[in-house]
Amino acid sequence: MARAWAIWITGLPGSGKTVIAEKVRNILEEEDICDVKVLELDEIRRFITPQPSYSDAERELVYASLLYMANLLVESGKSVIIDATANRRRYRERARVTIKNFAEVYVKCNLDLCMSRERHRKAKYAPAGIYERAMEKGAEAKVPGVNVPYEEPLSPEVVVDSETMDVDACAARVVEFVRERYCTR
Repeated sequence: MARAWAIWITGLPGSGKTVIAEKVRNILEEEDICDVKVLELDEIRRFITPQPSYSDAERELVYASLLYMANLLVESGKSVIIDATANRRRYRERARVTIKNFAEVYVKCNLDLCMSRERHRKAKYAPAGIYERAMEKGAEAKVPGVNVPYEEPLSPEVVVDSETMDVDACAARVVEFVRERYCTR
């Protein structure tokens, strides 16, 4: 029997957060471990701010909304995977103190590889070409890791290195954590 929880998968854009989140959800559901809702920030941002500016004020609003949704779902008994860069540590720390049964997964990946992956990704909601635009527009583009800081987690419960591990290995490590932390059989 599993209890509801929230896991925030964080890392630079292009690190593999979305594919890892989807793979984890699929494994958990296929193995009948639990039913999970993935909250993909890029999708939510499009609803809240259809023409995003990525300003600090807008990010505060979007991350507060994301946290509120995740907390409501967990309180209602639904487990959640949060798929969001959350470039500022404070966004994730606020979730840690707000959501019962919260954990952070850090997808470690160097910026050059993230940039290469992002050029070729076909994500449904993620904006395309963010790194290229950041290089062209400079400071006005506001891309984590390039011209906006990305603050790595200080003590994440799980670290997966998507430079050296494939999606299956990363997802397996997260599923193993969920089983150990939140499930009893």
